[in-house]
Amino acid sequence: MKVRKWLSGVLVAFLFIQTLWLTVPDAMAAANAPELSAESAALIDVASGRILYAKNGTKKMRIASLTKTMTAIVAIESGKLDQVVTVPPEAVGVEGSSIYLKKNEKLTLEELLYGLMLRSGNDAAVAIATHVGGSVPGFVYMMNEKAALIGMNHTHFTNPHGLDDSNMHYSTAEDMAKLSAYALRNPVFRQIVSTKVKDIPWEGEQWNRRLLNKNKMLHLYDGADGVKTGYTKLAKRCLAASATRDGRQLATITLNAADDWNDSAKLLDWGFANFPLKELVGQKETVIPDTPATLAAGTHLVSMNAFRYPLMQEETANIRKRIVLGESVIDRKMNGQIVGFMQIYLQDNMIGQVPLLVSVDEPTMSQPQENRTFWKQLWQLVAGGLWSA
Repeated sequence: MKVRKWLSGVLVAFLFIQTLWLTVPDAMAAANAPELSAESAALIDVASGRILYAKNGTKKMRIASLTKTMTAIVAIESGKLDQVVTVPPEAVGVEGSSIYLKKNEKLTLEELLYGLMLRSGNDAAVAIATHVGGSVPGFVYMMNEKAALIGMNHTHFTNPHGLDDSNMHYSTAEDMAKLSAYALRNPVFRQIVSTKVKDIPWEGEQWNRRLLNKNKMLHLYDGADGVKTGYTKLAKRCLAASATRDGRQLATITLNAADDWNDSAKLLDWGFANFPLKELVGQKETVIPDTPATLAAGTHLVSMNAFRYPLMQEETANIRKRIVLGESVIDRKMNGQIVGFMQIYLQDNMIGQVPLLVSVDEPTMSQPQENRTFWKQLWQLVAGGLWSA
């Protein structure tokens, strides 16, 4: 029980630490970074949350329809996709991009989300906000609450669509990169933003709405799979883009970028070329603690899962590892238990933790299967899809 109580506390604490790390900017000054037209930009590794590049990354900027990334993820997490939404009068005729909703027209929340993200429907944004939040101000409160939880510390939303209504609706390239990475970990969001063409109903018409995705990166860049375009007269051209190659996903943000398509392509190319994933810990890798005497005869410590992280070649020399154990003596009765962690540091920053299991030379009956299952499920709850199984 002592080990279990200690590890439960460590896991809860690590959940908080993990959230902080994944949203802390880790911009790299690199001499070979591409020249960009964007006033502000950022590049992020989606799985780890590491910001690989930033240009004026913390400068407060107008973000236009990139706002709708937050609208979409809040709606996906808080609403029911198959629930029918009745279009309220305030959603009809909203200025700017539109999917031409009609008063009292009925669509599912999922259909409205496609209209929001593929065609940038400002009317869809208001309909979604009213349905999910009870009102537009209620939904905006949810947006700002989510921003705080993600760690978007230099962001404030005043509407669900991004129209220039005040100087109080702003974000930064790094904050929006965090948001893109967070949203792209959601499978529903990924499916929507990677869709090139979608038909949804058009009540009262003889044909459906055919939604063609405005994001040209889906056609221009190999592996592109998101995210969102944006433009207003004050914000100028804005783009959130993502791409996956060899199972690895990167995302970019460019704000006030005259050449946004090329900016994003150059950033993605640079990120894939300069920050390969390095396996720093292998799955079931044997770990030798600093004090081997704590291990009883016939017992070993092994890593529960692999840990990979994007690193420039010259950074690998700055990786160090630290073993943290919850017990001074580890014996055969602990077979299959999580008894500690391997902490991985890049210089002085902890970039991840891997749980350590007890393994014995021969199977024993002293560790019930349900106990091993408990720890496995608890760790999976905490670590989710961030590390390889």
